[in-house]
Amino acid sequence: MNSKISLLLFLMTVSNAVFSQKDEKDELVDPDSTGVMADNLLPTTAPILLFDDYTKSDKKKEEKKKAKKNIYFGERTKKGYTKQTVRDQTQYQIFNFTTQNREFDPYIRDIHWFDTRDKVIRTKEFDPSRGYLLHGPYTREVGDAVVEKGNFFYGTKHGTWLTFDTKTVLLDKLHYSEGWPKDSKVTYYNREQRKIEKLTPVEYELMEGNFFHFHENGQIGVTGEYHFGEKVGLWTEYWNTKNNKIIRKREIQYQENPFTKNFRPYIRAEWDQEGNLIYRKEGVAAN
Repeated sequence: MNSKISLLLFLMTVSNAVFSQKDEKDELVDPDSTGVMADNLLPTTAPILLFDDYTKSDKKKEEKKKAKKNIYFGERTKKGYTKQTVRDQTQYQIFNFTTQNREFDPYIRDIHWFDTRDKVIRTKEFDPSRGYLLHGPYTREVGDAVVEKGNFFYGTKHGTWLTFDTKTVLLDKLHYSEGWPKDSKVTYYNREQRKIEKLTPVEYELMEGNFFHFHENGQIGVTGEYHFGEKVGLWTEYWNTKNNKIIRKREIQYQENPFTKNFRPYIRAEWDQEGNLIYRKEGVAAN
């Protein structure tokens, strides 16, 4: 499992760089003045996804470990819960969490963690100084009815997740592998060597989440996000620099929200292979 995770990682900061190139430290610097990204963001390899790694034998081993109190996926956990009342209905979230921090896959969009200050479960911007990653079983109850249940693996949905209505009628059943919906589409340059070409996240038969396209040498080529099957936000293309540098090639602006009427995608900015800005749409401010 460790080797898989090590191959999956850029660095934890990659997602921020990929989806938000704004320089917060120096607002006077035009972030479009160069397409060259920080060298420490260079990927060492494209991720290797092994969605079927969690075999039946692994499951049996895990069931034995669960016999030990609050130990899940080999990690000792603590229990917690949240309570919220909306429209005279009380909702409980009952979960386990780990005090161990772990570098998670930056390709995964949603990382679930318990914010101990605000006493809520969040899915974005994990801050280990104020919370913990969910790890182990999770249930959500409305009144006396369980409406959702599943397991987390270091903040990511893992295994089978079930949702019910308030009369305990099964509404949906989804399968995950460390945050990736198992229905996600993966294409390869070389399947035997697991050299990935594209990662297209899929949920409920719709494209949902962060999309990645890699050059054949493993360097990032295109990044963007889908929401309800629609391209949203800023999509970025990168030159293939043979892993010497990361240089933006082009940014295309899509609708911020899916199904926005009368919105036409446009090229926001372009850079040459040296990172020099060669075009920026007139009237569009730098990110």
